[in-house]
Amino acid sequence: MEFDIQQILKRLPHRYPMLMVDRVIEMVPGERIVAIKNVSYNEPFFNGHFPGRPVMPGVLIIEALAQAGALFSFEGRDDVNPADKNTAYYLVGVDKVRFRQPVVPGDQLRLEVTADRISRAMCKYTAVAKVEGQVVAEAKLMCAIRSVEEE
Repeated sequence: MEFDIQQILKRLPHRYPMLMVDRVIEMVPGERIVAIKNVSYNEPFFNGHFPGRPVMPGVLIIEALAQAGALFSFEGRDDVNPADKNTAYYLVGVDKVRFRQPVVPGDQLRLEVTADRISRAMCKYTAVAKVEGQVVAEAKLMCAIRSVEEE
């Protein structure tokens, strides 16, 4: 199963500059996903991180992995949709994080996320980000699903 950017926008509430997934190249709903984030010099965070030597902030790599997790965790489920305005999907835990090498403009992040556990209220993942086959970051992620009331 693959998704282009239009299909991603239907499934995630994130928009520029916080949308961190450009394409899904492989997915098994409820099990795993492989997605792509193209890292461009035009990203707004490069202006300050760091001038003259741009490096993608590690927290944004983790955010990209969490967004990829949201895409496959709810595919085909009728009870939860992360793009629904009445549903919030929060990153609530990050463990065993390791950043192996910098991610710079021109890199293509390959986001590989596998479900360790998915329930109605909580999701746990093993996540790895790669550039050209080399691991650049890895983590255990935990995300919470909450119902929110419209104001």
